[in-house]
Amino acid sequence: MLENEKTVIEDDDDVVVGEDTRADDEFEAMLSAANASSGLAGRVPADFRCGYAAVVGRPNVGKSTLINAMVGEKVSITSKKPQTTRDRVLGVVTHDKAQIVFVDTPGFQSKYSNQLLKRMNRTVRNALADVDVVLFVIDAAGWKADDELVLKLLNREAQNVILVLNKIDLVKDKERLLPLMAESMQKFPFAAIVPVSAQKHKMLKDLNDEIIKHLPESAPYFDADLYTDKSPRFIVAETIREKAFRLLGDELPYGVAVMIERWQETEDHAEIVASLMLERESHKPIVIGEGGSKLREIGRLARLDVCKLLDKRVHLEIWVRVKRGWSDNARILKSLGYE
Repeated sequence: MLENEKTVIEDDDDVVVGEDTRADDEFEAMLSAANASSGLAGRVPADFRCGYAAVVGRPNVGKSTLINAMVGEKVSITSKKPQTTRDRVLGVVTHDKAQIVFVDTPGFQSKYSNQLLKRMNRTVRNALADVDVVLFVIDAAGWKADDELVLKLLNREAQNVILVLNKIDLVKDKERLLPLMAESMQKFPFAAIVPVSAQKHKMLKDLNDEIIKHLPESAPYFDADLYTDKSPRFIVAETIREKAFRLLGDELPYGVAVMIERWQETEDHAEIVASLMLERESHKPIVIGEGGSKLREIGRLARLDVCKLLDKRVHLEIWVRVKRGWSDNARILKSLGYE
């Protein structure tokens, strides 16, 4: 249990949530402490293909949902609220004759106001470098002005860009896709155009086959049973952040991050302490909720997912802490893993 706790709410023996009131010097010490792989598969066919696929697009077109569907595991958080993805997330899917390493990216922002958004945009640009194929995702309903802005980031000479028309399940008249595809080819010389529904898992095999065509012949970069290069700490932090986004919706301020402070694990049990960081005192009531109801539910839902992830019993503590200006503080962003 942390010192100086306030408004402690206990749901059961396995979830503890509350407001963290430690002084900044204590927080700085914790931040420093928080800073403190994989091999190739065995035998593979001679014509085995392996490479990186970057997934880019404007916010909220379903990039994270697409990667999760392609990988078959949850490697990136999803929410109806745009800009939930902040860091490059590697999702790995291995087939008999190919391995695809997906790089998820934040939705590119044409306007930004702090270091966090600048780093997110830099992540998008970096993801386009040194990848074998680019998946440019737009909504099957048609092009938007923000799609055009992202398109400008792409090299028109590139022959490895696949246009993904997502959410085709929401298009009642599928014949409308044909003129959209023709319009798209006028905008950019795409190597292929693949309509899909990431949510309904439709046409994903077609997309998978198209990606593999662009991968070089290579031994796999990761073991066949690995589906992400992210550590369990990263995934747990993202899980907590996802539950906050999903539960609070439009009420939740963008200035929120999760830091894993303590992780103790045995063969059948894990004890995890996390801080949910906000930028303003006024955000606390939104996240904590009346009588701690919102924060307690975030903890309950997160613990269920973490139990499945670790395949063991989990005791989870979540503390709410205000750190003003964290999203514009380069050192804190680096400590949180935002490059």
